[in-house]
Amino acid sequence: MNENSKSDLSSIPDDGIAVIAGAGGAIGGSLADMAEASGRFRDVVRLSRVTTPSLDLLDEASIEAAASAIAAKKAPMRLVIDATGFLHNEDFLPEKSLRQITTAHMVYAFTVNAIGPALLMKHFLPLLPAQGKSVFATLSAKVGSIGDNRLGGWYSYRASKAALNQLLHTAAIETARRRRDAVCLALHPGTVESPLSAPFGKSGDGIRSPQEAARNLIAVIEDADSVDSGLFLDYKGEVLPW
Repeated sequence: MNENSKSDLSSIPDDGIAVIAGAGGAIGGSLADMAEASGRFRDVVRLSRVTTPSLDLLDEASIEAAASAIAAKKAPMRLVIDATGFLHNEDFLPEKSLRQITTAHMVYAFTVNAIGPALLMKHFLPLLPAQGKSVFATLSAKVGSIGDNRLGGWYSYRASKAALNQLLHTAAIETARRRRDAVCLALHPGTVESPLSAPFGKSGDGIRSPQEAARNLIAVIEDADSVDSGLFLDYKGEVLPW
C-alpha cells in the first residue's frame, strides 16, 4: 500500500451494491459503515444470521437465498466482503498440541472458515458484473500462511484458513475468465480488538480498533486491481507467503 492510498473506494464504479457478510461482527460492522460513508453504492447490504435476508454459513440454502434477494435488486454487485470467521467459542479453543485435536473442532473450523466462504463464492461471484472493477474479498489470517508458520499450534484455525486461501486463489482464476476486471482477495486484517481476539492479546500489543482495521482493509481494496486478483495480502497491502 503506498503512502497516498485512499479509502474512499473511488476506484469502484458508483452504480452498484456492496455486500458485507458477517456485518454483525466488529470488523464487518465497521466495513459496512465505511462502505456506506463512501457514498459509492446504491445500497449497502449487511448480512448476518439476524438480518433480512439472513445469512448462515452452516446453511447453503440461506446463502443462495441471500444471493438471489440481492440479485433481484437489479444493480451491479460491485463489492462483496466476507468478514466471517471462527477462532474459538465456548466449546473450542485453539489447539496448543497434537493431542488436543478433535474431529468436532476441526470439522467446525473448516465448515465456518473454508466451506462457508466457498459457498459464498459459489453463489456471489457469478453475480459480479462482466465489466468495470468489482471486488470479492474474504478475511483470512496470517497464521493460515504455511510459509510463515514458525510457532506451530492452532491446528484447526491454521489449516482452515490455509484452505480458504487456496479456495479464493482457485476461484479468482475461474472468475477472471469471464470477469476480467474482477478482483478476488484474501486479506489478513491484523490483530483487531474484538471478541475473537480478546483471549489472545493485550491492549497496546499491536491490537488495532475495528475502525482502523476497516480503514486499512478498504485502502487495500481501493489500491487493488485485476492483476492482483488471487493474492493473499495483509492490511498494509503487502503480499503474504502461502
